Amino acid sequence: MHTPQARERLLAAAVDHALDTGIADLSLRQLAAAIGTSHRMLIYHFGSREGLLAAVTQAVEEQQRAALLEPEVTSADHAWQAWRRLSDPKLWPQERLFFELYAYALRGRPGTEGFLDGIVESWVAPVAAAWVQAGADERVARADARLSVAVVRGLLLDLLATGDRAGVDEAYERFLAHASATAASPGEVAAVGSQSLDGGPSAAG
Repeated sequence: MHTPQARERLLAAAVDHALDTGIADLSLRQLAAAIGTSHRMLIYHFGSREGLLAAVTQAVEEQQRAALLEPEVTSADHAWQAWRRLSDPKLWPQERLFFELYAYALRGRPGTEGFLDGIVESWVAPVAAAWVQAGADERVARADARLSVAVVRGLLLDLLATGDRAGVDEAYERFLAHASATAASPGEVAAVGSQSLDGGPSAAG
């Protein structure tokens, strides 16, 4: 089973378990038992517990990015729906793990090598590209996209820390209003700007 396909199968099983019940508090042996493998196989394919958690978080973020960054998305209504999806309590365990791994990677903890690669750019690039296609200046689009990533991730962290759903939702609404007011096409920047996790939960990853 020492093949890329075996690794992908194990990763898919770990991702499913992470989204269903969370994995941040599980030991490597507990996680192995939960997905029907051995801790030795997980070590072989992922190097360590942290390596597996990082791979799971990156895979979840890729899923969220693929689902949220749809080419046809242009409405502010979709922006709000995207925020509700990202801030759904069902994603909170995975989003907590995203921020935990973010901190580990910043400290250079073994097993998190490469976690920060593209952690911002993977969202900034497609968001900025959508704005440029809509007629925005490329430099401004990249700056606004980066701001959007920071705002959404910051509000998710706020929500996880405080549980203040009403306050965080109000702040996000204010962000959409400001984004729409400065957009060349009302609602367009707000729509794309909302899709900026993590993440994980996302990220958002």
